[in-house]
Parts: sequence; structure tokens; C-alpha cells
Amino acid sequence: MLFIKKWYYRIYQKVLKIAMCFMDWKEPQLLEGEGAVLKLPILIKEKGINRVLVVTDKGLMSIHLLDPLFEQLKAHGIEYFVYDGVQPNPTIPNIEHCRDMYLDNNCEGIIAFGGGSPMDCAKAAAARVVKPKKSVRKMRGYLKVNKKLPPFFAVPTTAGTGSETTVAAVVTDPETHEKNAISDPCLRPKYAVLDPALTIGLPPHITSTTGMDAMTHAVEAYIGKSNVKSTIRHAEDAAKLIHDNLEKAYNNGKDMEARENMLKASFYAGSAFTRAFVGYVHAIAHNLGGLYNTPHGLANAVILPYVLDWYGSSVYKKLAKLADIIGITKEGMNNEEKAKAFIAELKRMNKAMNIPEKFDFIKEEDMPTLVKRALKEGNPGYPVPRIMDEKECEKVIRSFME
Repeated sequence: MLFIKKWYYRIYQKVLKIAMCFMDWKEPQLLEGEGAVLKLPILIKEKGINRVLVVTDKGLMSIHLLDPLFEQLKAHGIEYFVYDGVQPNPTIPNIEHCRDMYLDNNCEGIIAFGGGSPMDCAKAAAARVVKPKKSVRKMRGYLKVNKKLPPFFAVPTTAGTGSETTVAAVVTDPETHEKNAISDPCLRPKYAVLDPALTIGLPPHITSTTGMDAMTHAVEAYIGKSNVKSTIRHAEDAAKLIHDNLEKAYNNGKDMEARENMLKASFYAGSAFTRAFVGYVHAIAHNLGGLYNTPHGLANAVILPYVLDWYGSSVYKKLAKLADIIGITKEGMNNEEKAKAFIAELKRMNKAMNIPEKFDFIKEEDMPTLVKRALKEGNPGYPVPRIMDEKECEKVIRSFME
């Protein structure tokens, strides 16, 4: 029975990979560099848009990070309305409130400003605007929206999620405590702003966990079975940039060059996984978030080395290549040694940035639910290098439990 399931999963993944060759993979138009966010209103005005909804969170509003953007929107005659009710893991009610504000104020476009949560909320709300008869729950999965969104402008303030270039929005259902993804090429933003000045104020712990989130995107895309030339290139570039710059940004938050390189890395990693997909690290992390509200970047950072260990020889060749690219290998090492050196380097980076090795909050009684939901997300959609069953998934989860 398990053999038949695995056979079905691989056929599903191959068919999906072929189908994706016929989809629109045009990357967002970028505004880049320090102060780039101040140029955004000019672009918006050029598109003939006069009323926008800004989707963000109360934390960013409280530190007045958006004030310069607001001033420029006013200066260019653009009326704006702010939805700042986004929670760290955006919920269906968040999305419905956001959609209502967009419609009630006759908005013509959306600015998603913040980390992955405001972007996910804004994407899902925009999907609800164009698909008013389709609930968020019915949009879960692949290709369930299939309609052009309102003009969408993404402004990341963290270097991790890559949401400014992905086709996915992750939503939490408060009734079931599940996190599910809506995936559709139409959700990919058409415009993105990579302004390192917006990330200067990130606390070290958010810098580290969001950065390792981006590393997880790059690695999971790279080792999966749905790569194409562009995703391979993006994943390799992202891994190198993250390895060379993340600890610099963590240790000196005002290092503008490191911040800029991390934004590029996050964008590259997002571009890689939005077509090549992620894997079991994300499947487990999403469900830790749903059950315990675990920050997504933190969950990925902790889980990544353990899942890579479990994949074993199926990923040695690709991890060895990444180890070469980031410059940690020695002459005479074979692929297995290089791969294990790469995993060890991930652990070293986590430790250097005070990311814990394990979690102490996972409840024994939640294990069956966690395993079931993780595998439901991972199979058959994620083209992982090696397919897990329930016993193997539980074993991996127990490996990072205290």
C-alpha cells in the first residue's frame, strides 16, 4: 500500500512540474536600494491608481516605519487606508476584515508592507476581492484562484519569507488551528520594493530566524525534484548570500550592505521555492505554527538540520554542491562528508545566533495530529527527495523535542 502511495505521489509531482512549464513565471518589477520605498508612490501614480489599501501590522505602525511612505502617498495625491489588524499568523477573520476595508473604501490597489504575515493576509484578501463567492477555505491548495488580482505592491521589512515574489499565501484557520497554503501564480506580486533601510531596525532574533527561513527556502527548493535552471541558480545564489551576510546583519543591524544582500537573498530564495516548492521542513513548521503559534522562521531554522539528516544519502550530492558554493569544504572530502559539513554549518550558524537546538513545548498528545497534518501538507504536493511515512515523520519530530 505504501509503495502504491509513493508511486502516486511521484506521478502527481511529475505531472505538476510539466504543467508548471506553461504558467506565467514573470518575476516582479523591482524598486531596489536604500530609500526605494519613497519611489513607490510615483510608480503607483503612473499606473493611474488614486486609492490604495495599505496592509500592515500594529507593531510597524507603532514604530512609525510607514510614515515616510504615507507622506509621499499624500504628496502624490494618493488616498490611502490602513488595515493594521494582521496577526503574526494571519487568520481567516483577518483576511475577511481586510477585504471588507478594501471594498468599503473603493480601493484600486494594495500595498502589503511588512513581513510574511501582512503579505499573506493581503494576497488572500485580494483573492477574495476578485473571487467574492469563493471562501478562503475553498481556495486552499493549488490553482484555486485563477483570476488576476488588483494591482499589488509588496514591501518586505524582513529578509526571510520571500513573499514579495512567491505564489503562496499561508492562512491559519482559528477553528481547526491548521495552517494551509493557497498557491496560485496569480498571487505573485507584480511589483516589489527591496529597501534595506526598512530592515535596519529589525531586532537580532528576528534577523536571524527570518534569515534562516530564507536559507530553508533555498535548500528545500534546491534538493527537491522540481528544479529548473532558474530555480537552481536562484537557490545557489541565495545560499551563498545568506551564509556570507546573515551573521553580519545579526551582529551589526546597521550594516546596510549586509541588509541589502539579505533582501536579495530572500528574493532569490523566494523565486526558487515558488516554482520548485519546499518540503517536509515547511510541512512540519507550518503545523507547529498552527498548533502552538510558533514563529515560522524559528520553526524552520530549528527543524532544517534534522530533516536534512533524515534524508541521508538522497541529498548528499546536492548538499555537497552547496557546501562547495558557500566555501566550507576541504580538498579530498567526498560528497557525504561535504553534505554533513553543510548540515553542521547550519547548526553552527543557529548556535552563533542564539537559535535553540530543540523545542520544549510540543505536547505528546498532539503528536498524532501534528504528524497527520504535516504529511497531509507534504504529500503529494512537495517533490521531496525522499518520502516520509507516519512513523518516520514522528521520529523526525521527536529528534528535535526536548
